Amino acid sequence: MKRFHVIFFALVLSVILAAPAVYAADDMAAKLNAALMKAPSEGHWQIKTADVAKMVTEKKTDFLVVDVRPTPPGQMGGKIPGSIYIPYNEILKPENLKKLPKDKKVILVCVTGQTQNLPILALRALGYKAYTMTFGMSSWIKGYMGAKFMQDAISGANYPVEK
Repeated sequence: MKRFHVIFFALVLSVILAAPAVYAADDMAAKLNAALMKAPSEGHWQIKTADVAKMVTEKKTDFLVVDVRPTPPGQMGGKIPGSIYIPYNEILKPENLKKLPKDKKVILVCVTGQTQNLPILALRALGYKAYTMTFGMSSWIKGYMGAKFMQDAISGANYPVEK
């Protein structure tokens, strides 16, 4: 009988200890969902390259461009004036989050506009005014290698579709 009590106690204790993890996961899913539900009404958090160029040219101070291109290619081909560099896979590290202002637009930029989308939802859920620049550096630098990546990826594409 004593063995039964020990097993029962261990089972109850494991359920009690596991409960906060379940609630934490549900809470995180709720935060992510709440942020994601706002995307359509907020333009899917994208900013056109021409608008970013205008903000840079006019020396606006209400934004920060974060170059998230991975290494390599890193900052091959140059960078947007005034931007900072944090690879996309390191942006959620506490020391890097400290570099991002919550009171300004944080505009993520990568090679083709795809990788920059990976951290956007997490940043939004954390309270940052995060955006992506449409088509990344491929739309900023004429002839940039990212445009070639995209063209190579879609050349000859003619896969089956349903209508």
